[in-house]
Amino acid sequence: MPKSKRQKLVSLTKVSKKTREQKNALLKEVQENADKWEYCWLFEVGNMRNAHLKTVRKLWKDSARIFFGRGAVMAKALGMTPAEEHRLGLHKLAKQIKGQVGLFFTSSPPSEVLEWFADFQQPDFARAGNPASATFTLPVGPVMQQHSTPPEPFPHNEEQQLRKLGLRTRMVRGLPTLDAPHTVCEKGRALTPEQAQLLKLVGVKMVKFRVGLTARWEAASGEVQQIEGQEIGAAEKAGGEAPEGEVVDGEGGDDEEMED
Repeated sequence: MPKSKRQKLVSLTKVSKKTREQKNALLKEVQENADKWEYCWLFEVGNMRNAHLKTVRKLWKDSARIFFGRGAVMAKALGMTPAEEHRLGLHKLAKQIKGQVGLFFTSSPPSEVLEWFADFQQPDFARAGNPASATFTLPVGPVMQQHSTPPEPFPHNEEQQLRKLGLRTRMVRGLPTLDAPHTVCEKGRALTPEQAQLLKLVGVKMVKFRVGLTARWEAASGEVQQIEGQEIGAAEKAGGEAPEGEVVDGEGGDDEEMED
């Protein structure tokens, strides 16, 4: 009798990682872009959402190149010391690569880049642990979904899910209905998993994905200028999802230190 494939054990040690060749290829690619563009910006992300970062990449695909998520490789590519730096002044930027940050290469005027990123903010659903940006209360009557305009009532088959999330509803004319107002969350208080899920079901977005530019390297002078006013707060950093590996044109991978 043949063995069942279900009984086959797969060792986690067999999960492949990026090879040294791939890491070196990424290092080379970062350096090539440092040679190509006039500016390199260092950025961080608030309320990280992979879909929104891909939108940024798509909108800038003809006039910029983005690297995100592999700090050790990016720092090594730029050079951590004056003796190692790939181009004059890049070590000043490399030393600031800490945590979840990215590089944005472009030749677009700095004023245009600053204005664009200050304006690009995408509303999204909060996650458990995010502080509520406002107090939100569901009124008496049918529980309404705000995904559409005008809002529509939840169908009868979703009442059980609403009740699991803390709503005391009853069926009235086939619709989940509240007999008393229900405060889903209070401004400034951390959301529970149930509150976050309920807000998403109802269609209330309480966070914004945004990119904060922190520093800019200029190829012509080799100078690095710090950018003020676009800092990403701790709560915004904590409220994001993990990037899909190293988000460079859709490639993925882990962020290991590179050896010399």
